[in-house]
Amino acid sequence: MTIGEHIMLLRKQKGLSQADLGKAIGTSGDIVGRYERNIMSPSIEVIIKMADALEISIDYLVGKTTLQLDKVTLDRLEEIGKLNDDARQYILNHLDLMIRDFKTKKAYAR
Repeated sequence: MTIGEHIMLLRKQKGLSQADLGKAIGTSGDIVGRYERNIMSPSIEVIIKMADALEISIDYLVGKTTLQLDKVTLDRLEEIGKLNDDARQYILNHLDLMIRDFKTKKAYAR
């Protein structure tokens, strides 16, 4: 998927028009349309503004990952990253346990 396709998909998921997104990032809806059609490529500054406006990671927006993280999840991960090593490992161990339990329940539910 191209960056233009990602922009269009995410914009539509947010219920925004091209003009709405353009206004949010300081440009016009016509320019957003050109980005979506891959006629123009946004600068890194515009990509940052667009990712913020769409509440998505830059990596997902540019197609580097298929993992779609919303702003709330990214903020949580940043908070975990700020913790000391012991606290961070404690939280990650618990997440690992919960993921394992979820997968086990899912496997037995079939």
